[in-house]
Amino acid sequence: LSMIRQSCYYVGVDVGTASVRAALVTRDGQLRCTAEEPISIWEPQADHYVQSSSEIWDRCCTVVKRVTQGVEKSQVRGIGFDATCSLVVLDQNFHPVPVNQNGERQRNVVMWMDHRAAEQAARITSAGHRVLRRVGGVMSPEMQPPKLLWLKENLRESSWKEAAHFFDLPDFLSWKATNSLTRSLCTLVCKWTYCPPDGWDDSFWTAIGLEDLLQNNYSKIGSLTCPPGTSLGQGLTQEAAADLGLDPGTAVGASLIDAHAGGLGVIGADVRGFHLPCEDQPITSRMAMICGTSSCHMAISQQPLFVPGVWGPYLSAMVPGMWLNEGGQSATGRLIDHMVKGHAAYTQLQEQAQQRSNIYTFLNTHLCSMAKADSAVDLLGSSLHLWPDFHGNRSPLADPTLKGMVIGLSLSQTLDDLALLYLATVQALALGTRHILEAMRETGHDITTLFLCGGLSKNPLFVQIHANATGLPVVLPDQTEAVLVGAAVLGACASQDYTNRSDNY
Repeated sequence: LSMIRQSCYYVGVDVGTASVRAALVTRDGQLRCTAEEPISIWEPQADHYVQSSSEIWDRCCTVVKRVTQGVEKSQVRGIGFDATCSLVVLDQNFHPVPVNQNGERQRNVVMWMDHRAAEQAARITSAGHRVLRRVGGVMSPEMQPPKLLWLKENLRESSWKEAAHFFDLPDFLSWKATNSLTRSLCTLVCKWTYCPPDGWDDSFWTAIGLEDLLQNNYSKIGSLTCPPGTSLGQGLTQEAAADLGLDPGTAVGASLIDAHAGGLGVIGADVRGFHLPCEDQPITSRMAMICGTSSCHMAISQQPLFVPGVWGPYLSAMVPGMWLNEGGQSATGRLIDHMVKGHAAYTQLQEQAQQRSNIYTFLNTHLCSMAKADSAVDLLGSSLHLWPDFHGNRSPLADPTLKGMVIGLSLSQTLDDLALLYLATVQALALGTRHILEAMRETGHDITTLFLCGGLSKNPLFVQIHANATGLPVVLPDQTEAVLVGAAVLGACASQDYTNRSDNY
């Protein structure tokens, strides 16, 4: 054990919306190195976003080999995966099944942000089944039941009848690594309506027209489940070990959705000595906010709390033994990029930023120069307002049909105007977070501190505006790649190098 403590490592793999990342993490949670590879996104038609599970696995192998090349294979004690809650479709031989009209077989992943099933989601909501109580009363098109129903209704011959296995992407990765079909409770509870200890609700699937999934004890969507971090199968198979450049039998932990890995990576942080309101208070006084392409707002409680328009409560979906409520915004980083890159002054911004910094560092500095010496940057946006639901509202209105708007535009299209539009977008997103917080507080959450991670947490303006809009202190992790740390925790749990799970925090 003393040797293990000195030299063991864990690998965390994070499959985000547009890239795959890996990190080599030490026993005490320090990142030794990271690697990143882009992944393809296809948009065959409006609101359809698809990816390839084969490409994603190949990229996982590339980044894992890169981060482990400087250590002995035997030193890597465990590996954990997190990923977006996208839907992977495979046939009985575990080969890809196409999910779009063009029949492109390798494009077999319906992405999390794909809203093709909005009409199916609305129908499921109108049916009013009891399972909806655990998703804020409204079925989102970003969850898996409406996507499955869309495939059955629209691609019955080419996809539905061919499909033998429907995976959430995190579970696909752990299956690919271990050959274990056991699904993580994180994915099934949060995105598939599974509810332990009772499990699947036959009446729900029958009521929405997917009674064929009941066959063989739900073998197509998951007969066996386990908590995140549980050791799967016999560890890495011979084939997966060769693909990843690791030893066969290396422990693999049951996966997490990417946002939940970020929440796991930050919510238990030691904040003693910073005089924060959450110090010496239960972990339930904290909200983890994972902000990247989209944002997720994770709050936990000792008892189940039902928040209208907010997903959950989910038992043990992120922290063992705790109930999780998950708010969110479907487009945050993606919305900021959309507003900035679509502006007439974007080319000018690129030219000026190229000489000094990246575009967002430049815009943050430019806004400071626009503000008067005795005035806050926030006040620059007093006459320009934005409603940020360009991709619908996930929480707390839970309305995927909502659209965005901007109020206060003039005919001017200068670099100053672009900076102000950027500011208004960030402010709107921060007020959206406040709206989610207020909904959670009204139903019993007592949140006093925000813990941010993800790409947008590295943007000082985004962080400061959130503190200003919510009136709460914001904590940033010392290890800035909290999602990767959370994924590595899963591998560490599976390795059994720790006496109990709390050692991992």
